Amino acid sequence: MADLKERTRAREDLHKVTWDPFLLNPAGSEKEQKRTCFRLAQHLVTIVVGLAVLTSAVLAKGSLLVLSTLSSPSSMRSPKEQQFYMLMLVFCLVCPNFLVFIKSLWRCAFKSFVRPNIKTMSFICVIECLVSLGTSILVLVVMPQFDVLTNLFISGGVCILSAILQIFFRLQAETWKIVFPICSLVLTVAGYVLLGFDYYVRVTSFVDRQSDSCFGYIGVAIVSSLLISLCWWENSLQATNRWQSQLQELEGFRDFVFCISSILRIIVIGGVYLSYHYLVKKTIVWDDFKIGANESELLQIGLGLLSLQAFCAAACHWFGVVACKIHAVRMSFALPVCCTGPCVLLLGIILFMTESKTLAGAGEGSIPEFCSSLVDFKGKNTTSLVLLEITRSICRTSLNSHYDQWPFSMLALEGVCMWCGFVTCTHYVWKTQVQRIERTSQLFVRRLYESCFIDLSLLLNTKMKVARAQNQESQDDIQNCVIYLCATMWHETYDEMLKIITSMFRLDRYRGNPNNNHSDCFNFECHVFVDDAFMTEKGTGKRLVNSYVSDLINVIIEVYRVFTHKEPDDVSIVETPYGGRLVVVLPQGNIFLAHLKDKSLIRNKKRWSQIMYLYYLLGWKGYVVKNPQKMNYTEKRIRSLDRKSGNCFIKAQENIEINNRKNISDDNTYILALDGDTDFQPKAVILLVDRLRMYYNVGAACGRIHPTGMGPMVWYQKFEYAVGHWLQKTSEHVFGSVLCSPGCFSLFRGSALMDDNVLKRYTTKATRASEYVQYDQGEDRWLCTLLLQQGWRVEYNAASDAYTNSPQEFKEFYNQRRRWGPSTLANTLDLLHSGSETVKRNMSISRLYIFYQMFTVGSSILGPASVTLMIAGAFQFVFQITGTLSIVIASIPPVFYIIICFITKANTQITIAGIMSVLYAFLMTASLFSIIGDMVMQGTFLTPTGVFLVSMTILYLVTAILHPEEFTLIIYGLMYFICIPSGYLLLTIYSLVNMNNVSWGTRESREGEVEAKKFHNVLCDKNCRLCCWDMKIQVTQEADNVMFQKITGHPAMLVPTLLDNNQSTTQETDLMQQSDDSPKETINKEENKSDQFEKQETKYNQVASISSDYSSDKKSFLSSDFDNDDDDDNYMSELEEDKTLSAKDWVNPVKVQFLKKLTYANMAKNLKEQISYVLNSSESELCEELVLMLNDTLTTELSSVGPEDVPSNYQLVELKDALTRQARHILKENHKKALDLTVKGAIEKTLTAPQVKQLDEDENDFWNKLLDRYLKPINDSKQHQEDVSKELKSLRNKAVFLYFIINILWVVATFFLQAIGTDVISIKIPKYFPNGTLSDEELSVEPLSLMFLLSFAILLVIQFLAMLYHRVYTLIHIVSYRSKEKDYLEKPASYEAERGDYFENPGAFELTVTSDDLQS
Repeated sequence: MADLKERTRAREDLHKVTWDPFLLNPAGSEKEQKRTCFRLAQHLVTIVVGLAVLTSAVLAKGSLLVLSTLSSPSSMRSPKEQQFYMLMLVFCLVCPNFLVFIKSLWRCAFKSFVRPNIKTMSFICVIECLVSLGTSILVLVVMPQFDVLTNLFISGGVCILSAILQIFFRLQAETWKIVFPICSLVLTVAGYVLLGFDYYVRVTSFVDRQSDSCFGYIGVAIVSSLLISLCWWENSLQATNRWQSQLQELEGFRDFVFCISSILRIIVIGGVYLSYHYLVKKTIVWDDFKIGANESELLQIGLGLLSLQAFCAAACHWFGVVACKIHAVRMSFALPVCCTGPCVLLLGIILFMTESKTLAGAGEGSIPEFCSSLVDFKGKNTTSLVLLEITRSICRTSLNSHYDQWPFSMLALEGVCMWCGFVTCTHYVWKTQVQRIERTSQLFVRRLYESCFIDLSLLLNTKMKVARAQNQESQDDIQNCVIYLCATMWHETYDEMLKIITSMFRLDRYRGNPNNNHSDCFNFECHVFVDDAFMTEKGTGKRLVNSYVSDLINVIIEVYRVFTHKEPDDVSIVETPYGGRLVVVLPQGNIFLAHLKDKSLIRNKKRWSQIMYLYYLLGWKGYVVKNPQKMNYTEKRIRSLDRKSGNCFIKAQENIEINNRKNISDDNTYILALDGDTDFQPKAVILLVDRLRMYYNVGAACGRIHPTGMGPMVWYQKFEYAVGHWLQKTSEHVFGSVLCSPGCFSLFRGSALMDDNVLKRYTTKATRASEYVQYDQGEDRWLCTLLLQQGWRVEYNAASDAYTNSPQEFKEFYNQRRRWGPSTLANTLDLLHSGSETVKRNMSISRLYIFYQMFTVGSSILGPASVTLMIAGAFQFVFQITGTLSIVIASIPPVFYIIICFITKANTQITIAGIMSVLYAFLMTASLFSIIGDMVMQGTFLTPTGVFLVSMTILYLVTAILHPEEFTLIIYGLMYFICIPSGYLLLTIYSLVNMNNVSWGTRESREGEVEAKKFHNVLCDKNCRLCCWDMKIQVTQEADNVMFQKITGHPAMLVPTLLDNNQSTTQETDLMQQSDDSPKETINKEENKSDQFEKQETKYNQVASISSDYSSDKKSFLSSDFDNDDDDDNYMSELEEDKTLSAKDWVNPVKVQFLKKLTYANMAKNLKEQISYVLNSSESELCEELVLMLNDTLTTELSSVGPEDVPSNYQLVELKDALTRQARHILKENHKKALDLTVKGAIEKTLTAPQVKQLDEDENDFWNKLLDRYLKPINDSKQHQEDVSKELKSLRNKAVFLYFIINILWVVATFFLQAIGTDVISIKIPKYFPNGTLSDEELSVEPLSLMFLLSFAILLVIQFLAMLYHRVYTLIHIVSYRSKEKDYLEKPASYEAERGDYFENPGAFELTVTSDDLQS
């Protein structure tokens, strides 16, 4: 209700200044709010992760203390039990080293291997051995000799070397913070002193018969703690920027070093264990390792504690990493880890107090009496073994003294000192600033964690200065980047254009003023490349823009109006060698460029548009940036223009483009490839940018593509896209690299595209049949193949959502997949063919991944045979016929369709495929119910078919649940199931047999250049449907009956008065925007143009020319009123030169469409904006006075002009004169005459019509050479076309033969197995009922069928596991994004004329964006 009232109020306010207040408000432009449910979910995730860190750390530390207590010689366990628990302690030390060894070995074997530097590797191995030596001695030798409280406190001493290095290297950002490491060192030393004093009291007080040998163990503990503290030596050196070359070199072969060092650490652990307990103490008895059947409790307790310690330590490390990545460093990482020690102590006290009743009857009275009576419980099963041993260990402290118990406070004070020393040493963790998305190597120094000191290990391992993604200059801030949004358009409709333009405006509102810094550190430009943008007018031969360009201009104007409540006020029309260019400054000051391609001058279609913008944005603009002398010259000229014009509101367009790329490297230059109908939110773009910033080797990243539309074909594609992204793309991302980053929404790294054999090879013109299939039928997949072969990685981000139109008709769908299918197969086979070389270059692609892709390709090749056999099974189920006969019957339709595809035209093939698809759908539905009925008749679903069907249903259901925003897509799964024969059998046949057809196949029905109809005589033009036929009914009136025209009131019959008494109106002719749906070329469009349109166009041209000439004549008069400076004259001469350039025929009609800027309402708003921007905030009172008085002048001068009319040129000049005189008078009264030139520039900017410009000489030369070298229109000879056609047919025949001979062999093999009989060749499977009982019957399954089911099931399970892994990290990324998300301001909600606030500063309008936060 509130939204309705708000929109009503806004419309009423806008209605006060225009009779056309009605807006076409695109989806996504309205005000949006962050969802409260997600905020709550974010806080919930933070709490859960924090509790997980604390719980796992407490359990890991507590279980280690229990094991050390049970293995102590002073415990009440038998020597055999002590020996077994000591062995569990050894395994606790080995586990993290073994895990690191497995991970490093995997990366070396299947990812990348760099030959190590022997000297550096030897140094690292020595350090690791010393650390392992210290850890082994402390855990296996020292801790069993101490009590449990001492063991809890003594581990805090491992931070001593870190504190010393912090003091020595002065690593503090602020000088006074050196107090923290000094306090840490003092407290740690004090803790060791208190420890020695405590044991001195114990020895002298004869506590628990403590011998003086404990002093030796204290000394060994101190030395071992120093050795352990060497573990984090890299942290301090990285923070000091010392040894950077060695440390960077180490990063290259760290995996190999960890392989070697992990083995050495395990050897050292085993050596210490054997040396001390076998050679020194001689406590190892080999026969005692045999566990008898009556000793199950020993085995359960030992293995349980080992598993608990190993698992919780690993989980604590992982949850700690997650806490940092979701930006909960303080609450979910530092706080829980720091509280681990106190929580372990508190948990022990609670357990003792709650479980002490089990020790009832132990001695009552003094503590010594209580402790001495514990031995009575040694053999009682009613007593908790763990509680008993911990209590017995506590009795070894000074509490058990027969003299004084006050020395126990020494032990407590020791714990406080050690804990405080540890916390002060790692104080920097609390101030750690984490970027939105961080690699683990950027957060922590080393991959290995110390499981025995998990809490200390996590904090000491956290980098003192978190490294940023590939930022060598600053370790604290990420580098700025520039994003070029490049959308290619090919015959898009008005609604489709509306989606992409609205998305670009949303990003403009999100980014804000490009002069201001942004939290995401990016600038952007929008580029739209319109193929087939021109038509030829017959009779005159003029080259004009077609209806697609008119639609695009209307969309830009409409969206601009929705976002700002005004018309575009800074538009340039540029003539270029390839056609033309429209440059629009978006509301916040960012640049939008529409490149209009003339197919008679430049190659059309998507791949050549991509080559066009890649060479322009990466080649030409990169060249300008890398040549400062050219850029400085341009900037100097632009600064001069801006200074003279006083333009502070909207920067010169060239200046914006230069600053966007200035000081930005190719690595931080990104290309966002888009289709002309893509709809996306700014969040989606930023999430893709995060992926490229996170890893340098990521050359491209794609998001989750959602097909839009209505109808059964769209339903099928919705589930197909969902499964493809849920399982296939996530598996590719996890196991290797994504093979295809779709061109409708993908982000590419500039340096990756500029790499050898990528962009240069991408410009290759197809000359052979195989090249036509691979290069032009799926250009996005081929580009990704080139990136992969050069060593770049392609990633998938499930949280980055984009929406694009999908084929809604059966014919369009089949034609689209006819292109995609062969191209996908060709590029995948190319990648597999170069697999060995790609594995060497690309660290993301391993031999196992190549094998995985071979398996998936094999499965897809056998798809038709598999579907045929599935249909045969359906026949067998439904009609109860034999297996051999069912195979024969099921093979007839595919063979029939193959013949049809070879002898008939494409349209006939698609029609027959549609009919067969419907019949197959009925059969699949019957098959589904037959399988369910068979399971009911069998009394069990535990058959191969039943298990497969049920498991697949559960798998897809769970997968959908894990994608909550997309869960409803599971409904379309039934549609997908019944369409399997159509999608995997008929479509495969159609795409292979028609491989020789390399036409685009989609969007061919609405040509840009079409035949023009005489719409001014059309009385009725309707499309009707009669049964199954589409009919077009058109009634025309040949006679020019003016009276009849007035009666009918048809818009096309009314001739608008475009120029009357030197006045131009904003009413646009409909003929410029109408186009026929005929597929004919535009060369015929203007043949039947009426004289009426020619007159209108002539008048439009008069408006443009008069506006330019008259304003040029008047400019010198106006400038003399203010300043006669020579620079100003130069500025005027430059503008004069720009305005007097001769324009091509297409320019003026385009210019007229933007003239609505000069209506009264828009001039009033623009004038307020310009004045507000050019004056400082200190001039607010002057600004208000100027706006008020100039607004009155504007109203007075235009009192005779309608609200939607454009003033005549004479009126504009007079208005300009009146406004400048009024402004000069106000400034003179306020003694601000120095602002004359500034205010004058604002007035001129307000009254300036769209500018017609030409490219500068250098850029013009670039385009000419680019066209000549790569983009010259292709005009192949007839002989070449015939040769290519023959090659394509030959390639088609070979592919069809090879493809289907494999499928025939599979079907024939299954047929003969059926013919031989299941009794002869079959696999017998026991039959089980759902309750678990075994049936007397056995199930017979063919080997091939079982093998196929198992293979497919294994593949799905692998993909499902990859999906689970990917979902976790997607959730982390989403939460981290939200925690760092920018707070947006709302867009302008209304236009309030009377209150005067409709002149809001557009630079202040921000975006509150993003619905669909978890849609992934």
